[in-house]
Amino acid sequence: MMILIRRLFLSFLLIITSVAAHAQLPGAPLNVPAVIEAESSAPAPGQVVTVALRFSPKPTWHGYWQNPGEAGFALQLKWALPMGVTAGSPRYPVPLPLNVMGQMNYVFERDYAVLVDLTLDKAIAPGTILPIKLRGDWLACTDQICVPEGDDLSIQLIAGDGIADNRALFDGYRKALPVPLDRDARYTINGKTIEIAIDYPANAPLGEVYFFPLTEKLFRYSSPQSARRIGDRVIITAEISGAFAAPINGLLRFGESEAQGLLIRAVPNAGLAAFPAGGTDIVLAGQSKAAQLSPAPLHFGWVITFAILGGLILNLMPCVFPILGLKALALAKSGGDEGAARRDALAYAAGVIISCVALGGVLLLLRAGGQEIGWAFQLQEPRFVLFLLLIMVAITANLAGVFDIRSSSAGDTLTRRGGLSGSFWTGVLAALVATPCTGPFMATAMGAALLLPMMQALLLFAGLGLGLSLPFVLIAYIPRLRRLLPRPGPWLLRFRMAMAIPMGLTAIALLWLLWRLSGGTGLLIGAMSGIAVIALCTGYGRVKPNSQALGWMSAGLGVFAISFAAVDQYAVIPPQSAPAAADLDREHFSPELLAKYRSEKRAVFIYFTADWCVTCKINEVTAIDRKAVQSHFDLSKIAVLRGDFTRRDPTIARFLAQHGRNGVPLYLYYPAGGEPQILLQILTVDTLIAL
Repeated sequence: MMILIRRLFLSFLLIITSVAAHAQLPGAPLNVPAVIEAESSAPAPGQVVTVALRFSPKPTWHGYWQNPGEAGFALQLKWALPMGVTAGSPRYPVPLPLNVMGQMNYVFERDYAVLVDLTLDKAIAPGTILPIKLRGDWLACTDQICVPEGDDLSIQLIAGDGIADNRALFDGYRKALPVPLDRDARYTINGKTIEIAIDYPANAPLGEVYFFPLTEKLFRYSSPQSARRIGDRVIITAEISGAFAAPINGLLRFGESEAQGLLIRAVPNAGLAAFPAGGTDIVLAGQSKAAQLSPAPLHFGWVITFAILGGLILNLMPCVFPILGLKALALAKSGGDEGAARRDALAYAAGVIISCVALGGVLLLLRAGGQEIGWAFQLQEPRFVLFLLLIMVAITANLAGVFDIRSSSAGDTLTRRGGLSGSFWTGVLAALVATPCTGPFMATAMGAALLLPMMQALLLFAGLGLGLSLPFVLIAYIPRLRRLLPRPGPWLLRFRMAMAIPMGLTAIALLWLLWRLSGGTGLLIGAMSGIAVIALCTGYGRVKPNSQALGWMSAGLGVFAISFAAVDQYAVIPPQSAPAAADLDREHFSPELLAKYRSEKRAVFIYFTADWCVTCKINEVTAIDRKAVQSHFDLSKIAVLRGDFTRRDPTIARFLAQHGRNGVPLYLYYPAGGEPQILLQILTVDTLIAL
């Protein structure tokens, strides 16, 4: 059975790969595109020519400074230069501080140029063609998503007279660069607070300021800074990780409309333990925008804790229950054997975590490629739903005793390996079917994944997987819990037969979802494919080991390929149907309709749902569709909008992201003329009547 599941999972990878092909791949438009320019197209041998890497972020996107701050990574350059040409260090313009989800980033939001000096050897003959090539890799982000980008850049120069034919353009680039301060600044440390005194004339205009440390891993970037002016000094106060006594480097940003910068080298202040108190407070650059993007900063540690808790709570959701039954069956078979239980739990956890990270990575890549999608996006694809349906049909039939896959007796080692493999793929299946469910803590963590750099976002998805697999890991590693497991016996057969019921109900639910996604054609394909799977598995289980198996597997893969192609090519996608419940007067969500009701000063309740979202359906049955709620909404004249995310809907995906979510459910209440309120993901009648 596990061999078939493994091969089916490979088919799933092919499906996901075909979907991910629309993501940001080589040749796709970049969000922060770059070009290379030269100040002189004919640089003189023995002299220096400056080239610029000019970046043009799209609206809402930004690039990063040489010290990116708490998140992101700096520009990486790999030069391929002709003989006799060497490249200097890149020089950056003055950045802007940007606080997203409590993490301080040092960024560029508008067009900016990074300058690099190329030195030509005297021995280069005039007229020599100089192909300048480099590979650049950088991070592009918005306040909702981050994605690594890169490009191969090139320009061809010819050794000549050195006339700067782009001087005016490069003068503008140089104007944006910071200039070195001609004297050392001084700093003092009191505990974890550092004060940096920078010489600055008292009569010179200053505007808004901010200190960007160039010396990395000393400053706590997200901690607030303060600035004051005393005479001919500007004193910056910040928080550091710990005491040190070495010189530090940084950049002081100042100015109003056009930011300017001073490159600072600060040394310990040997004369005084502290600088004088008082002075005039100075406004910090980017302070208002930082507050706007992060009104209640959450530390990354809290967010990943929410991801683990969200995954842990997923074990209580109905969609995961059939898979938990499979794990309970495996634990019961172990009979309390410590080594077997631990190996089984670790293999299961690996399957869950790897699958969650893979799904999260595909989600981030698709969004980076410009597609507006959300968590559980795979269940909006008929092919993937068909894939899950066939797996559930096969497992249901196997548990019910319709067929049994014989295993080859290649020794105890292979038997154990098969058991670990089975646990791993059970973990994969658990992750795939758990994604439609959401619960407390999970929404915050999954929304944060869109705001963080790729690696940190993937850590959140790994935390979700860890939480989902945690109960079985704890059972395996805590002897007292393990001793509660019953010993193997005849009851195992009855338990196995009983577990076929929830697995079969899951298969029926997937068949219904396939009908909702693909109409009657999809329903027919799903039913016929399920029958074919049972027949193929039964035949495969009856052949002798290693005999005729290849033919049966080839036939099975052929059926799967035809089914996947048919459900995608010939299925008729029906128009979005009206809500099933006619009790509540509701309309399909659109931003225009919401704006209309808001302009009329009318209260609005919006709920975003999907046919594959178990939590959504439970809330609708137990709260939203109840007559008491209908009466209250009618009397209060609360407009009700329903956003159906069963199929892909870029408008809904964008709206979810604007509210820090990347999946459903999401419940919003707009009081008449007031600000929107995000409601809890578990609704009750009392909660809605209280609106």
